Amino acid sequence: MSLVIQAPIEKVWAALANWESQGDWMLQTTVEVTSEIREGVGTTIAAFTGIGKFGVMDHMVVTSWQPPHVCDVAHTGKIIKGTGRFQLSAIDEETTRFDWSEEILTPRVIFLLIAPGLYAGVRISLAKLSRHLRDRK
Repeated sequence: MSLVIQAPIEKVWAALANWESQGDWMLQTTVEVTSEIREGVGTTIAAFTGIGKFGVMDHMVVTSWQPPHVCDVAHTGKIIKGTGRFQLSAIDEETTRFDWSEEILTPRVIFLLIAPGLYAGVRISLAKLSRHLRDRK
């Protein structure tokens, strides 16, 4: 998924790399850093997406860290496994292209149940991130 954000690349990176504040823009999600390492390779993260007790816990570990351009994670949970990537490219000094990709390895039935909501949730969340960064200029 790609999005052009009207904010400098460093500002977009800072918003993405501040794991626990991702809940400010990521729909129905609470994120917690679960390691002593707060940024960079080896950081572990737990992200719960849902309402109340109904939802999905996603455990991740950062596997690549190239600020302000690339962050790769491995999904290591019991239900959600796979990889994810945030990739940023400066279009100009005030505009950033944000590419977010995921390869989710989960049982087919679970994937079919969560895919539509996941796709819609990511689109809504990225639009909220864009507004959040644009309005904080």
